[in-house]
Parts: sequence; C-alpha cells; structure tokens
Amino acid sequence: MKLVIAIVQDEDAGRLIGELMNEGYGVTKLATTGGFLKSGNTTLLIGLDDERFDECMKVIERICKSRKQITSAPVTHGGTTGMYAPYPIEVSVGGATVFVLSVDQFVKF
Repeated sequence: MKLVIAIVQDEDAGRLIGELMNEGYGVTKLATTGGFLKSGNTTLLIGLDDERFDECMKVIERICKSRKQITSAPVTHGGTTGMYAPYPIEVSVGGATVFVLSVDQFVKF
C-alpha cells in the first residue's frame, strides 16, 4: 500500500478531487497555505494499493498543470528606509508536489 500526499493549487483541487473520486480513490482534503506566495493550496491524502499507483499519478499529472502568474515583489527605494514599491514579477504556479510513502498497514473503522 501507498500513501500519496499531493499538494496542489486551490484552483486545481476541486477538479482533481472529483476525478479521483470518480476513479474510485478515497481522498482526504486538507486546506493549507503555501510559503512562497502565501497563497491557498490544498493537500490531498490518498491511500491506495500499489497496483493503482501509476493510474493515480497520471490523473494528478493530467489535471495539475503548471502555469505562469504575475505577482508583485517589494523593492526598497534607495536611501529611504521602510519605503517599499512593488514591482511585477512572473512566477510559475500550479502543478503538484507529490510525496509517496509506503504503508505497512491501513485500518478503516
């Protein structure tokens, strides 16, 4: 057995959860916040048998695509302490960060 921990952008979470459930996967959703952009994301816990692992990864890869987003980064104005002026930067968001753990036992009550 495996435990898949998938961290995905909120924008992709609903569609991914729906697709995984349609395919018969049990999914637990945790609301989390990303560190870099401080944006909302979702952490999914998916328990599955080893033979279903590749299929699950294909679903995650198909739905969670990386994309570009413009955000602002603060810049200190020369010489003036405490003055910040945001300027736009392009960053990659989306996709999925996936951790896979082997599970010795899974019990459901």
